[in-house]
Amino acid sequence: MDSRLKEKLVRQSGAMGIELTQDQTEKLMAYLGLLVKWNRAYNLTAVRDPDEMVDRHLVDSLSVLPHIEGPRLIDVGSGPGLPGIPLAICRPDIAVTTLDSNGKKTRFQLQVKAELGLENLDVVNARAESCGLAPFDQVISRAFASLQEMILWTAQLCRQDGVFLAMKGLYPEDELQALPAGYALKASHPLQVPGTEGARHLLILGRH
Repeated sequence: MDSRLKEKLVRQSGAMGIELTQDQTEKLMAYLGLLVKWNRAYNLTAVRDPDEMVDRHLVDSLSVLPHIEGPRLIDVGSGPGLPGIPLAICRPDIAVTTLDSNGKKTRFQLQVKAELGLENLDVVNARAESCGLAPFDQVISRAFASLQEMILWTAQLCRQDGVFLAMKGLYPEDELQALPAGYALKASHPLQVPGTEGARHLLILGRH
């Protein structure tokens, strides 16, 4: 990938207070290169332009880094590995699992894991409600239709004292009103994502 995209990634991460190491930057760019290449054949994401991928995929994924604690994190409905793979690259101390039911998307993720040597990444091809994994400290998603559905489908993947991290656009007042009984909003963080138009929010949900 060209140096202009690398400079953009470093600059926009820096604007969010995230200082990437050279190794992290190289791995994120290698991931971007693989995503662009595989996307031509397998249609992994609707975003085609590498420039736009930096903003809408890499920088957007990294915007939640300050709220990632682990020690075990699962990214549900990960698609081509977003936000899970960028988080695994930048937090090698955390065990990251990505979960998706689409075989071609998880095959792509396994290729990324192998080529980038991401030993802290596990890729699982299954549906959230039937994957049978041990519960995690943090469950993150940026693709679920609603907060209610996220909790209903992934409740068994979150420890009793764990939290759900929902990446959203506009602050979802209506969805918060419809949370299942026993769950509440713990915190809400507006995300300032350079290069991305419109509001972005991270909602942290947990059990009462």
